[in-house]
Amino acid sequence: MSRRWLQRFVPTREKLQHARSLRFMRHWLDDPALWVLTRRSVAGACTVGLFAAMLPIPFQMVLAAVGAYGFRGNLPLAVSLVWLTNPLTMPVIFYFNYRVGAWLLDYPAREVPQHISTAWIADQMAHVVVPLYVGSVVVGLLLALISNVLVRLIWRWQIARSWRRRARRRQRRQPR
Repeated sequence: MSRRWLQRFVPTREKLQHARSLRFMRHWLDDPALWVLTRRSVAGACTVGLFAAMLPIPFQMVLAAVGAYGFRGNLPLAVSLVWLTNPLTMPVIFYFNYRVGAWLLDYPAREVPQHISTAWIADQMAHVVVPLYVGSVVVGLLLALISNVLVRLIWRWQIARSWRRRARRRQRRQPR
């Protein structure tokens, strides 16, 4: 992952400090470790952000921000990764999490009828909640672990590649 590429998408420290919704976290936002893009901070941000994104709870961004503070991850990246579950992708992701939870708990998975009503949703909620949360936690933990390992491996691979390139350039410049 290129640091320059990531910095194009990450909001600035000043922009987040002036956000009205983040006033309660203003003292946390002063910590410079939350704004650095290093291998560890990006891996930690991916871990926390993707885990929080998989949970079917309100205020996922707050959970990601607190997790980034605790794990010393990059705060803007962790918070922005939560938007993986946006209103368009949320039904698909949470249905997948429900199916994983139903499979793990050996529950019969409920099928969706042709016409969905609020009464049907309220009736099914008691049967769906436990597999949904179990599946969400398991998928979140797996996704967090895989993303952490992948970020660290890709980061190391890119550093090694840039070192090799520099070494080749130095060899070409030296007279023989």
